[in-house]
Amino acid sequence: MSIIKYRNPELTTWSSFDRLSSLRDLLDSAFQLAGNASGFPENWTPALDVFEDEEKVTVRVELAGVTKDDFDISLQDDVLTISGERKAEAEQRGSESFRSERYFGTFTRSVTLPSPVKPDEVKAAYQDGVLTVTLPKAEEAKPRKIQVNLE
Repeated sequence: MSIIKYRNPELTTWSSFDRLSSLRDLLDSAFQLAGNASGFPENWTPALDVFEDEEKVTVRVELAGVTKDDFDISLQDDVLTISGERKAEAEQRGSESFRSERYFGTFTRSVTLPSPVKPDEVKAAYQDGVLTVTLPKAEEAKPRKIQVNLE
């Protein structure tokens, strides 16, 4: 009888672990509904936050990499719409993309405002890639304090 030393199987012999990253790439490409020649979707959706207080509604949109000339803001029937385009950067000559996760192309975000606003007093500021739109509430939308009289 001879004694044989037990050896744990090595992970490098398991090909399924090697294929996890390619499986993710396969799933990403399978769920990419619309694409262009660069492999990016035609449209993308910037992140948007809406805040409301007694005096105003504030909308903040992340538009990093978009110049202020490349987007438009419109307000119609208490619906704020922000649309524009993030243009692709020029590729580096002689280089190949190792990983690319940023989206380029056109975008549109529309949000129904929670309260009527004064369209003539809307202000917009764009700083550090974040667009902030401040919409003062119309008088009828502001809360009013009702005084109760004792009889």
